[in-house]
Amino acid sequence: MTGERDLNALLRNMKPEMQPGTFVFCTIPPGERIPATVDPLLTFHEQEGTTLVILREEAEASGLRHAFASRLITLTVHSALDAVGFLAAITARLADAGISVNAVSAFHHDHLFVPADRADEAMALLQEMSKAKPS
Repeated sequence: MTGERDLNALLRNMKPEMQPGTFVFCTIPPGERIPATVDPLLTFHEQEGTTLVILREEAEASGLRHAFASRLITLTVHSALDAVGFLAAITARLADAGISVNAVSAFHHDHLFVPADRADEAMALLQEMSKAKPS
């Protein structure tokens, strides 16, 4: 099954879903093992270290310093990895509202980490976007 590429279809069918839990971003030094007490939703290796996106409770229980308490919103439309403009339209709308976003594209869906205290507002904006007439 191939993902959707048409921007208007992506926006109309994005069907955002808020996932349970509050996520945080942590980093561990290069070469250090991921603590056995955490189950990262996301890992990304950078030159400076490995980024872990985990539940806040796991970070605190493991003694990991963390930043950016966020909620995860999944855009449930199956977007093509080479779709053009989808995240640009979404992040621009959230930026207009002063909402920061860390976006992650996976094989089937795009995922947005937004500040925990603005998550409901972000959801409302995304739902509004999906109901807007195509431009």
